[in-house]
Amino acid sequence: MSMFRMDHLHLRSIDPEAAARFYVEALGARETGRVPVPAGERIILMLAGQTLFVEQVPAGTAAPPAPPFLGLEHLGLAVDDLDAALDALKAKGVTVASGPSSPRPGIRIAFIAAPDGARIELVERRTAPA
Repeated sequence: MSMFRMDHLHLRSIDPEAAARFYVEALGARETGRVPVPAGERIILMLAGQTLFVEQVPAGTAAPPAPPFLGLEHLGLAVDDLDAALDALKAKGVTVASGPSSPRPGIRIAFIAAPDGARIELVERRTAPA
């Protein structure tokens, strides 16, 4: 058994209110708290069983580069039905950045655009044909 377990994901945002609202309204996260930070506020969310911090950055903080780049590139969320998930997100005004596509048998993916240049991959895993 590993001595490590996931504690949280930490996102930085110019506008944490708008970013948190996206995760709540588009993806069903729920707010669990707020704490002050030097640049303003950290909003704490629960998304898919994972704690997500959305923290304000100081004015002038650089935006992330366009992928691919080194480091954490995107958040992956599993869905049972990719087409239904995309339809529901589009109805909420969410931008589909790419896909759907099937990079290999049994996997279908799409990427959606999130605030502050973040990308979220939606993954539908099916049993590959024999």
